[in-house]
Amino acid sequence: MPDNEIMTLEEVSTYLKVKPQTIYTWAQEKKIPAAKLGKEWRFKRSIIDEWFNQHFDDKFDHIVKKVVDISKLESDK
Repeated sequence: MPDNEIMTLEEVSTYLKVKPQTIYTWAQEKKIPAAKLGKEWRFKRSIIDEWFNQHFDDKFDHIVKKVVDISKLESDK
């Protein structure tokens, strides 16, 4: 799945392993980055990944940074 892929609400709920209603509520409450196009919510995978990474506890920052750096190196190949 490319980082710039546009995802539906259902795809994000599957990706994050939470109920679609949770994603819908978060989008409505602006707790997750989303764009509303007409009546539909859309999400960009790279932004969801960054948002997700920001939700780790600070004590895990060194681990998250290492994983993100490795991931970026692999995607540049």
